[in-house]
Amino acid sequence: MPKVPASTASGERPQSTQSDLEAAERLRAAILKLGRRLRTIDLGTGLTPAEFSALATVVRRGPISPTELAQVEGVNPTMLSRMLSRMSAVGAVSRDVAEGDRRVALVAATASGRRLHQRLRVVRAGKLQAALCRLPPSEHDAVLEALPGLEALADQLKQEAL
Repeated sequence: MPKVPASTASGERPQSTQSDLEAAERLRAAILKLGRRLRTIDLGTGLTPAEFSALATVVRRGPISPTELAQVEGVNPTMLSRMLSRMSAVGAVSRDVAEGDRRVALVAATASGRRLHQRLRVVRAGKLQAALCRLPPSEHDAVLEALPGLEALADQLKQEAL
């Protein structure tokens, strides 16, 4: 990928070019491919990647309503209800009523669900670390050096989505 200067001599960003678009497409494809590869790592629980994603959201956000969880995960409420049933059956989440309003249901991660989430994070990070260490040193270093920029890019895209 050709290097594009981060800024011009005057400190302004250069105009976007066709090579920027091509680089963005390569970056998008690489990120999606990495995500797919990491999501396929299973711990033998029978939970799907979508269910693990929902579990991660429940762990991060604490008790959450099924409606909000469906919105965050981008799934329809009927699909989420099926997912929650499977997640509940393996003991990863519990469904309770909200204090003060018994009409509102809340989904919370159980202690078992939090351990499962942590174990999957460790296993996936370990697989990624092993693959990273198998890269040639120059590519290994390039990936690590790109991390701050990738994190900033993710933050920028999150802000634009709000």
